[in-house]
Amino acid sequence: MALSDFGLSSVVGIAASAGLFLSLVSLYTISRLAYNNWFHPLAHIPGPISASASGLTYNLHMRNGTIIPWLMDLHKKYGDVVRVNPTEVSFISGDTAWQDIYGFRTGKNKTGAYLKDRSWFAKPVVKTYSLIVADEPTHSRMRRNLSHAFSDKALRDQEGIVQGFVDLLVHRLHEQVQNNVYAIDIMRWYNYTTFDIITDLTFGEPLYCLRDKDYHPWVNMVFASAKAISLLVAKRNFPIFAYYDRIKGIFCPKPDAIKQRKKFFELATQKVTNRLERETMRPDFMSYVVKSQAIEAKALTREEIDTNAVLFLVAGSETTATMLSGTTYLLLKNPAVYAKLVHEIRSRFNTQSDITFDEVNKLDYMIACLQEGLRYYPPAPTGFPRVVPQGGDTISGHYIPEGTSVYVSQYAASHSESNWTDPEAYAPERWLGDKRYKDDKRTAINPFSFGPRNCLGKNLAYAEMRLILAKVLFNFDLELVDKSADWIKQQKVFVLWEKGSLMVKLNPVQR
Repeated sequence: MALSDFGLSSVVGIAASAGLFLSLVSLYTISRLAYNNWFHPLAHIPGPISASASGLTYNLHMRNGTIIPWLMDLHKKYGDVVRVNPTEVSFISGDTAWQDIYGFRTGKNKTGAYLKDRSWFAKPVVKTYSLIVADEPTHSRMRRNLSHAFSDKALRDQEGIVQGFVDLLVHRLHEQVQNNVYAIDIMRWYNYTTFDIITDLTFGEPLYCLRDKDYHPWVNMVFASAKAISLLVAKRNFPIFAYYDRIKGIFCPKPDAIKQRKKFFELATQKVTNRLERETMRPDFMSYVVKSQAIEAKALTREEIDTNAVLFLVAGSETTATMLSGTTYLLLKNPAVYAKLVHEIRSRFNTQSDITFDEVNKLDYMIACLQEGLRYYPPAPTGFPRVVPQGGDTISGHYIPEGTSVYVSQYAASHSESNWTDPEAYAPERWLGDKRYKDDKRTAINPFSFGPRNCLGKNLAYAEMRLILAKVLFNFDLELVDKSADWIKQQKVFVLWEKGSLMVKLNPVQR
């Protein structure tokens, strides 16, 4: 065989080149996996070899919606701190992790703020991040402006708006019974109510879900957007998933999520324009935003108003409905707890109009039921990822190098025996001083996050969920249609819970 037969363009040359390329790729992959496992700055953090070596396992669980049971198993096996990705660590140490990661960074031993891990968030349509992802100076300015819309005074002023929608919910449920519809999907009705409330407070008019007794197209867009985050994160970390989805889309075409998201943002922007052009003294969010515009240190750009309006819609609707759905399910699975709560509500109020923001705050047992619902079934069950600042830091006694993504895994922390007595029991008494639960680490639960970036709208969420649950149980006896099914265990998680129908029987209370 002639020497020229071994040229790069020959069959032998191409085969040799391909073999060399594959060998180099294999060598690089093996060396990278070995480095991640044994020589990486996070090598001292326990975790499975598959997760420490590569992010493939983690991202597969993100795409499949099985991230919660996987994290639960890891923490049961490896303890309160687990390396779940080559550069990502999950914590469930309830008495230290929240403060270390999310708390105020003051004192000479602190290294600066843990910033949001933007790799978990889709890039904004208008290239302007909302309050939840903004950098520190921008976040501070935005929060000074928007905090007025969620103040105690604002909440009192907004009560009439919220009450109107909750009363309409009760009216619609009575209509269902009058029309001989006794079994309803209570989860949908909670969503109708919370979406109508948040859009009315944000844009000056609701989506009319309660009026039409159906989801507005925007609601499905919100659900799709939340689910898309998990898929986008996986694609960003492993481009092979993007290629797979692209090929799959040829044979199973679906609506373009990016185009839908852009259209949704454009519609929301038009709603903001309509509201801003409408002069009114109505105490909604925009009225407080407009008042703050006159102060330079608080003023927002129009793009910032738009992107935060979208944030209000997403964060202030689905999560509250999820919380109400989960608590309703847990109450109906625990008849003794349900009976005690119903007695508290119906013995305190004579008429529905007696049920107000102030009065529901006096229902100690109901507040405990909702708090236990937040522990057992947190609306955001994964975590709020932050990036360790320059120089690294110590979290829950473990040194974590700079650039690492860290968070408290909410569901795993809320169901850990290291934090709670009988964590799988739904026990409101643990929040009422019952000695059986004296060793519970109550600091392990922070469903609205913690520290300077905690949820701005948590007081509104508390007021909504208390008012809605009190009025529903004042008017109706509820019963699960399928008492044997485990509604929570059946769900997958794509950042938020992907909930199935929660069918309940309605029986109007006779007075």
